[in-house]
Amino acid sequence: MTEAVLNDGIGPFDMTGEPMERHAAVLLDVWRECGRHIEIEDSLARAAALLGERLPFEWIVVRRLDAARGVVETAATAGRRPGAPAFAPRTALDPPELETLVAWARGGRVVHERARALAERLPGVVPDGAERDLLAGPLGGESGPTGVLLLVARRGARFEKGHAALAQALLDPFTAALENDRRLRSLVTREAAADADRRSLLSRLGRSDLQETIVGAEAGFRPVMERAHLVAPSDVPVLVLGETGSGKEVVARAIHLRSPRAAGPFLRVNCGAIPHGLIDSELFGHERGSFTGAEGQRKGWFERADGGTLFLDEIGELPLPAQVRLLRILQDGSFERVGGQRPLHVDVRIVAATHRDLRAMVADGRFREDLWYRLAVFPIQLPPLRERPEDIPALATHFALRAATRFGTPPRVPSPEEMELLLAYPWPGNVRELAAVIERAVILGNGRTLEVATSLGTGLHAPAAPPRGARADGEPDAAALLRAAPQARAGGAFLSLDDAVRRHIEEALLETRGRIEGPRGAAALLRVNPHTLRAKMRRLRLDWQRFRPDADR
Repeated sequence: MTEAVLNDGIGPFDMTGEPMERHAAVLLDVWRECGRHIEIEDSLARAAALLGERLPFEWIVVRRLDAARGVVETAATAGRRPGAPAFAPRTALDPPELETLVAWARGGRVVHERARALAERLPGVVPDGAERDLLAGPLGGESGPTGVLLLVARRGARFEKGHAALAQALLDPFTAALENDRRLRSLVTREAAADADRRSLLSRLGRSDLQETIVGAEAGFRPVMERAHLVAPSDVPVLVLGETGSGKEVVARAIHLRSPRAAGPFLRVNCGAIPHGLIDSELFGHERGSFTGAEGQRKGWFERADGGTLFLDEIGELPLPAQVRLLRILQDGSFERVGGQRPLHVDVRIVAATHRDLRAMVADGRFREDLWYRLAVFPIQLPPLRERPEDIPALATHFALRAATRFGTPPRVPSPEEMELLLAYPWPGNVRELAAVIERAVILGNGRTLEVATSLGTGLHAPAAPPRGARADGEPDAAALLRAAPQARAGGAFLSLDDAVRRHIEEALLETRGRIEGPRGAAALLRVNPHTLRAKMRRLRLDWQRFRPDADR
């Protein structure tokens, strides 16, 4: 700091003869604020509030020196009153001007001059519009100058020598604050570059491997992929409808990778997993201090997906208030962050998905009709896996080879007998359940074989002819059931198929005392898969518990 001579060992004095210890408390507070915040705007704003009673400034300005580019740019500005001054954000320097500025900065001393005189002597220090009396000091350390601290006096006021001494003492904390800000900017830039490289690589991989990764694209899934390829080049919203696990995200990614937005981000949001109180913050972001716990500004999913595709999974789970705000962004691309005062605009393509019946929800008032029309511009219905059994062999082989790679076991594929079991199963969980079953079979086989039967919870039964009361595909046969159960006729009239099947299952449950699985269970007795039997019992509303004796309940 700028000091006078020592006086009786008391300590350093400023140029007015006042002990600098008088400013020790405020300097400590400034150091604390500069170390607490990583953004220079926050550090400067807090420091300006602390220094307002000790320095007659109107504005404090920190300018960043970029010697490599030959520019000085305003990094942050703080003042006594709201609003920012009309200072030029950047000043370009020619080589002689840059050399003059760097030479002064290496001296490390604060200067006190009027704005016009200082601008002529040190080009680049004073931004355009900063008239009046000025104090200017260089920021930087052993590695060289990094910026300038500038104090602009209030209108009609002038700085004194003691003010220059205090400004000299402020150079070190503001040098630290500017360095923190530089490191933050560097991290953000590196993260953005790495994210851009990752997205570009994934985009290239996705475009080249699209047909390989979507198993069934040329078989049962072909009509779906044809519609996805048809709508991909346009920018209209797409609504993907299908049961849980049927491949809705796969279709959404295929649309993105074949669209002009393929180089942009693809982000997935599970609308059903967001707590209702945080939906607005998650989707649209929030400003600092907008609610308890909002310690900083946060970009929402829409801002992060700008220029790309946002996949809103389980859109039917959104509450009605959130549906209203979603409707607005679909209409004109504008929204406001929570706690924000100005509208923001994004360019995002929406692909929504749900397993719910949105038409029924619209009729019940649980989903907005206008939002339905906005989302369902181009609906794509995904068939469940049980309706496209031709895809099961390819999917099972794909999942088996993938699991072998993941678990480090020799590659094994389902045998013909195991494939018959897979084809007979109804797959209520669709492709996701098939993947889980195959992975479980790989683990149970421990590299020696695939334990598909164990993974499904049944034994391998492959009789040469269909068993009594069952068709070749495992479903009960009406004629065989009626021959096996004379009571299937009532007064000479045939019972309905469902009633006949119900009676036959009831007999089996009675025989097995309500047991379904195992060698002495109803499924083994009827020669069907336990999962198939349970599904049929649910459809027929059969309660197995009533067939168990009281002692077994």
